[in-house]
Amino acid sequence: MSSARTNARRVAVQALYQWQMTGQNLSEIERQFLEEQRLKDVQKSYFIELFYGIPKNLGAIDDALAEFVDRPVEAVDPVERAILRIGAYELLLRLDMPYRVVLNESINLAKDFGADGSHKYINGILDKVAQQKRTVEIQAKLAGKK
Repeated sequence: MSSARTNARRVAVQALYQWQMTGQNLSEIERQFLEEQRLKDVQKSYFIELFYGIPKNLGAIDDALAEFVDRPVEAVDPVERAILRIGAYELLLRLDMPYRVVLNESINLAKDFGADGSHKYINGILDKVAQQKRTVEIQAKLAGKK
């Protein structure tokens, strides 16, 4: 049984994928998802935050990813790109969320939606983003293990 927040991420992957592929207006995609009852059992406020927050912060998100992807961000598989953007958004802008939670959620999304083995690719990139953007949190966690 998935949490409402996990479900919000799952639906955000689908909505971002649609946005990336069609360039449709965000509010139009949101309306379709509402009409199709895709937001049932979803933390709607978190879905809205991700779905509107990622395009709004796309420059910073893609810049953080670009350093670690092996090709231009736009050339990454659209499903994986949507998952990477959600993970990067959470690492950069949701400091209240432990980086390990972000990585685990992203890996699970990749296992559900991505190609075989894409979870390893997602994990590798987001782990590097976390090492760079969440240094203090990671060092504190390591210090606590000593």
